[in-house]
Amino acid sequence: MQLRAPPRRLGAWLWALALCLCLSGWAAPAWASDGEGDITLSSRYWIDASGAQSVDEVAAQPAETLVKMDGFRSFSLGSSALWMRLDLPRLEPSQRWFLLLSAAAFTNEVDLYQRGADGGWTRQRAGDHLPVAQWDHPDQTPVFAIDAQVQGPVWLKVMNSPTPTSPRLQLLTENSLQTKRYWTFLMVGGYLGFGLLVLFLGWVHARLYGDRAFVAYCFYVAFMLGFQAAFTGIGGLFFWDQSARWNDMAPAVFMLWLTASGIWFVREVCAVSRHHRGVDRFVVAWSVFGLLYPLLYVNLQTPATFAVLNLYGLLSVLLSVALCLWTWRLGETYSGWMALGFLPVHLGYPFPALRSAGVLPDSWAMQYAVLIGSAIEIPLLLYILHRRAKDFNENRARLRALESTDPLTGLTIPLVLTLRLRDALRRSRRYGHRCGMVLVELANHAEIVEREGREAGDRALVVAASRLSEVVRDVDTVCRVSDTRFAMLIEGPQRPDQLKLLAQHVVARGLERVPTLPVELTLRFRLVSATLPDAGDSSDAANDDERLMERLHRALDRLAGEPRRVVLHLPVRMPAGV
Repeated sequence: MQLRAPPRRLGAWLWALALCLCLSGWAAPAWASDGEGDITLSSRYWIDASGAQSVDEVAAQPAETLVKMDGFRSFSLGSSALWMRLDLPRLEPSQRWFLLLSAAAFTNEVDLYQRGADGGWTRQRAGDHLPVAQWDHPDQTPVFAIDAQVQGPVWLKVMNSPTPTSPRLQLLTENSLQTKRYWTFLMVGGYLGFGLLVLFLGWVHARLYGDRAFVAYCFYVAFMLGFQAAFTGIGGLFFWDQSARWNDMAPAVFMLWLTASGIWFVREVCAVSRHHRGVDRFVVAWSVFGLLYPLLYVNLQTPATFAVLNLYGLLSVLLSVALCLWTWRLGETYSGWMALGFLPVHLGYPFPALRSAGVLPDSWAMQYAVLIGSAIEIPLLLYILHRRAKDFNENRARLRALESTDPLTGLTIPLVLTLRLRDALRRSRRYGHRCGMVLVELANHAEIVEREGREAGDRALVVAASRLSEVVRDVDTVCRVSDTRFAMLIEGPQRPDQLKLLAQHVVARGLERVPTLPVELTLRFRLVSATLPDAGDSSDAANDDERLMERLHRALDRLAGEPRRVVLHLPVRMPAGV
């Protein structure tokens, strides 16, 4: 079954959300003061290989040892320390000024040094090795206050391992900083709230359809929300502000769990186990590795373990695309839609991955590319899963119906008729009324096959089943009990004269012209009817249905020897021993 395109309203909401997230990064107050902006390229830097020198020792270095920051770049520091000298422009003393280290929510240690009025150094601290609650100015990324009254250079010390760091420095007034915060909290908070809503809907679908793909989807969304909270610094500011270690580890741990659950999700939706056992085992092992690798990474945190983390993420993207396309080629329709559903995140993932590897510098796009992609991806995947589950549920309903229906005519099978007949007999005895049973035979079926072929004979049986179903009520049962015979259970209360009238309608409906047959060929029905049970019948209820059907079949066989007679109403009396 082809997947229909998402409704226009859903697409409009997705694009609106993505646009708002983009605008949040570019929003800048119209009243920006002189001196505000990015001052990264106006700085000079020096790398302390020992990582132990004090600010006095660094400030005493000859000016020629400092290198001008002529472009945005990454630094793989290891145990070294990056010192940056910032010669700030003259600042308006009436404003409160702040230095923002943007896109650096997971930098280990950041210290700002500025000389006070007494000539001594004033130190402000931030970074993942310190609980956010203990920062001098708690925020999602390191923020430092600048004293506009004090002239002279400001020194910034940055330490980060094992990931590279690429500092981006913005000088902002208090109003600009607050505006930036409001936009960020609004958009990231809206994203997290929207993600929680989608997560709840996924859990509801999991309970509704009993499909493991929805369970995997819920884990995927939960880890995606955790990763974004950690990666943007919102988690460290609001959720785990007292835990420095978890704030440091959370982005990597959530990234591994997110990737592992994503591969598990792809495995469930693409039904990999149905196509190749070896590939399925590899995919399971790949997911388990991602779930367990954080134990090793947290305890070691070496460049080698970080390289494995990055390699695992990039290869998982390729693996998920390969699995979707492979199973799509094998006939899994929804695998192709899954590949398209993952596309927004797959397009955004290389930016933070390359940033972590030190290939690209930090920027707003590096930090929010995956967030924007996932804001589009998460609801799309839920819609695809919903369509898939709905189609599978309809297919299962059809299969269950095939188990209880005749494959040619669509009528119920004899077993269902037997159960309903027994129930009807019990109700008739309990309430003192009668029901009816009619056994109908398509008498000229052999003639139709002989003249028009077997296919025409099958069409005649289908038309016969349709016309018999039209003359009874919804509560009655029509069943094909043999090749050319049909049984009709007429629920009570039912009088003999009503049953005789029904028999006339059955014969008349058969004589109507069948469009797919020649004009002279009509459906000639022969039938036997009976009201039951007999008021004086006390035989075992479990055997009543079998004896009744045998009696009706024998009567219909005898009726075949009387060509001029097509209807027989048989009074049913089944004394013991018959």
